[in-house]
Order: sequence, then structure tokens, then C-alpha cells
Amino acid sequence: MNCIIGADKINFKILEEFVGKSSSLNLVGTFSDSDSIRNQLSIQQDIELVFLDIDTPEIDDFEFISSLENQPNIILVSSGDQNALKAFDFNVVDYLLKPVTYSRFCKAVDKAIKYYSRKEVSYSEDKEVFIKKGSSLFKLKLEDLIFIEALENYVTLNTKNEKFTIHFTMKALENQLASEIFIRIHRSFIVNKNMIQTIKDDSLDLIVGNTFKNLPIGKSFRNLLLNKINTMNR
Repeated sequence: MNCIIGADKINFKILEEFVGKSSSLNLVGTFSDSDSIRNQLSIQQDIELVFLDIDTPEIDDFEFISSLENQPNIILVSSGDQNALKAFDFNVVDYLLKPVTYSRFCKAVDKAIKYYSRKEVSYSEDKEVFIKKGSSLFKLKLEDLIFIEALENYVTLNTKNEKFTIHFTMKALENQLASEIFIRIHRSFIVNKNMIQTIKDDSLDLIVGNTFKNLPIGKSFRNLLLNKINTMNR
């Protein structure tokens, strides 16, 4: 999710640190006044989450929120809980009390992703890209892509019969892929959800032709993975 932070210089550092640790967030910018936040939201339409410190003097908190025509998901941060009930009247995702811990921050982000995320990249089975291999361009249907592996400044795109290596970062590739189909499960791996056969404690098996490919699941990615799949519980 693309996000921005609205906070003063004293408080934005911890939020920037937490956003930087989160694999599901991409920080677009940090601003210390309402006008700058509003301008950024009008310029960039794909911002899905705003962290808003309502203790910041130049941010007119609820007046600002009510002025937004297309309100993104908002997580409020405050030193007191006196505005908590009022906050949820404005459909905010969560209300964090300072000092904010990383575990509490992650719970708020998971909530935004699982229940409130409004913008998903549309996916079509016919969607395709052309990949350069040697001096030629090969057509690759995204539905045929099984998993992606990071190799320093390169990534490999793995299908049933082919492997393509391109100069790309995992973060940039993750932002371009359909998020309801492709899931980041590890710092080094993105997988096609439709190819998952078994999910274990710290790994999963993908169907690759007539065999299985076992890949690790990073601890910080497991909850996001489980939120993206349908489970049947008794």
C-alpha cells in the first residue's frame, strides 16, 4: 500500500522507521501540515493509507479529514485517548496511542490491509508482459508465472518451463503485480496464490508442473499471507 505520514519533525521519525520495516507499505512522503497532505493526495491518486498525528499543530485533524472528497484509509496517532470515539465517527482505520510500539503499529496496518483497503490492482488472466531474453522479447502471461525470486539487483521470473532474469527490484515488481493474485511471502520470494498447494509453519509448497517447489515463509510475511487466502475453520 502506498502511504504518507502527517506529523511534525519530532514524531515522524518513529513512524518512518516502522513504515520502512513493513514489507506491505511504500512511503510516498512525510508532511507536517494539512495543506501539503491534501495537495499530495490530489496529485497522487493511488495513496491508500495516511498516518496522521493529530497532536501536530499544523494539522487540523478532523476538519482536515472531513474536507477530503475521496478519503483514503487513515490511522490516527495521538498522545491521549480523548478523541478516540470521535475518530471512529470519521471512519478511521485505527487509533494509536503514543508511545507507539512496532507490534501495535503492525496490527493497525494488518487491519487496514484486511478490512479497509479500497484499491486493488485489477487482474486479468489475459494480462501479459514481454520479457527480454538475450536479443529477443518473449511474451509471458502473468497467469503462467509461478514464483519470483530476488537475486541482489536482479529477479528471476519462474514459470513451468522457463526462467527469466531481469534487472528489477522486488519492491518495484511487487507494486506492479496484481495484489489479489501475487503474494510476497519472504524478502526473496513472491508467489502466485493459485499455485500454492500446502502451507506449513515456515514454508509452503507450490505446484510446478508435476512436481512441488518448497519455499520459505518469512515471519513478518506469514500473517499477510494467511489474510490473503480463504480458509475453512470448524
